[in-house]
Amino acid sequence: MTLSTQPRAKTATEGIRVRSGLPRLAAAAAAASAVLLPIQVGVFLVWPPPLDGTAADWFALLADNRLAGMVDLDLLLVLDNVLLVPILLALFVVLRRLREPMMLIATAAGFLGVIMFIAMNPAVQMVGFSEDYAAATSDAARANAVAAGEAVLANWQGTAFHVGYLLGSLAGILIGVVMLGSSVFGRVTAWLAILANTAGLGLYLPGVGVYVAVFSVLFLEIWYLLVSRALWRFARDGVRPTA
Repeated sequence: MTLSTQPRAKTATEGIRVRSGLPRLAAAAAAASAVLLPIQVGVFLVWPPPLDGTAADWFALLADNRLAGMVDLDLLLVLDNVLLVPILLALFVVLRRLREPMMLIATAAGFLGVIMFIAMNPAVQMVGFSEDYAAATSDAARANAVAAGEAVLANWQGTAFHVGYLLGSLAGILIGVVMLGSSVFGRVTAWLAILANTAGLGLYLPGVGVYVAVFSVLFLEIWYLLVSRALWRFARDGVRPTA
């Protein structure tokens, strides 16, 4: 990656040109994430996950519709987190001259969140256990499959998941704060990052937490689209001030 600068007074980022494919790759990744989010929500609505259900409930869903069950187990969000890697890298390159220490913290937190989320996802394991459950010829074998599934589900929503979730939210909020001073993305994009990740923390509100967290997807969807557009313009023209 080669950087060239033409300093101007307006902002610390103006004049930066990234002569590599990273901004274009990140723009494509953000656009792909914007497509995946409504698919995930749509599957949730049509084939709702068995919230607070047992492993046997999940096995039944996977037997009825394996793909929908895997999506309910956040398989598409795993892909979304993979796509987040080039987005984080590109945002660091574009924004680091504004507040490099804050962007370092945000990028590190974001990567840790991605790693934890992917590592804890149970979709593939649950498919395997559901096949074992379906093929079992004795109550003991079925009980073993259910016990293994329960352990995986408990690990999925365990400490690592919550630490990764909080780190990802922190990364998004910090990136939004840095974006407030950027001419590349503009204040609307910045505030959407802050609102989406703050609303995501509503997951921890008693009773309504899941609904507040799901509402944050609306902000995130628009944010991905705006980031994709801004990064594509940046890759094409260098810095292009936006409103």
